Amino acid sequence: MDMKIRDEILDIRSTGLTNMMDLPCVQRLAFDRNYFDLVMFIEENRKEYVHFILYGDGDEKV
Repeated sequence: MDMKIRDEILDIRSTGLTNMMDLPCVQRLAFDRNYFDLVMFIEENRKEYVHFILYGDGDEKV
């Protein structure tokens, strides 16, 4: 996961507007903020996204 995606995830998390496991809502918030790369990242790398949310790192070990 690159730093841009990581920073965008952390930005959305800091708003407190959604549970970060509610992926459609996270994608909507990302879209509204023009984080189009994050929208696609979640779509294409769901396991890596969930791993980051659960464990706080970008290195998927599953």
